[in-house]
Amino acid sequence: MKQSLIIDCDPGVDDATGLLTAFASNDLDLLAVTTVGGNVSAVQTARNARILRQIAGREDVPVHAGAERPLKREPAGAGEFHGAEGLGDLAPFEPEAPAGDGTAAEAIVRLVMERPAGSVALAVMGPMTNLALALRAEPALAAHLGPVVAMGGARAEGGNITASAEFNIWADPDAAAEVFASGCRMIVMGLDVTHQVRATEDRINAIEAVDTASARTAAAMLRFSQRIERVIVGWDAGPLHDPCTVAWLLKPELFDLAPCRIDVETQSDLTRGHTAVEFRVEAATANHFWATKADADGVFALITERLGAGA
Repeated sequence: MKQSLIIDCDPGVDDATGLLTAFASNDLDLLAVTTVGGNVSAVQTARNARILRQIAGREDVPVHAGAERPLKREPAGAGEFHGAEGLGDLAPFEPEAPAGDGTAAEAIVRLVMERPAGSVALAVMGPMTNLALALRAEPALAAHLGPVVAMGGARAEGGNITASAEFNIWADPDAAAEVFASGCRMIVMGLDVTHQVRATEDRINAIEAVDTASARTAAAMLRFSQRIERVIVGWDAGPLHDPCTVAWLLKPELFDLAPCRIDVETQSDLTRGHTAVEFRVEAATANHFWATKADADGVFALITERLGAGA
């Protein structure tokens, strides 16, 4: 059976590769894409998701625009890593198909609650604001959702926006704290694992060799990230963060998970968005699972294969 899925994202160059991979995967029943302000503004992320939908030829998938700002904080972007418009070197344009009716939070509640309990997975590639708002609107949502696969957080690797915080959690730590405390079953792709999945020259070359619009677009995003990571961070091969969520849904055996409890720091300015990952838990009752290891070759082989679908 196909896995029913909602993708909540803030595209974003790595979000773009994750979205394009999901759009090309026939074994996913992609119910909707919801967007949130994060890497760039909410207006830009909603447009970018629609641009990527058009490139992939998947106008059958609705896109619902979501929260424009965090629950309690001022919006913060990451345009230096994603380009001013959020899609690297890709020149933005107005997509042909409009956004769907209703907000992202409303769409999440409706699409999950109208289906059997546990049947709809949610991949969260940006700040967790939309999911927090959905849980506030429908408290039964946590028990009705299938797995929530989120890219966010850091433990051993330290942070990428502050010394201890990863950007997606830092951007709206209050939303993340509510989601982690909600009872949702969460598989979390933090920097500890996404830093293992790096876009080396050989891996980018393999995607560039695929003759589809989706592969060409994803390869261009990876080239942009490679250039930016070299300049800003000094890495020759940048990490591929958000697509790890989709890769886990498609092929969970590519990742090792450890049961844990995750709490988020919301009070301290110094450690805002820090994820406290506690492994001393009862595995049988754990709701949180921290990814500790990834098969990077396998992840890139999967993405390359899916982006070539229909070639």
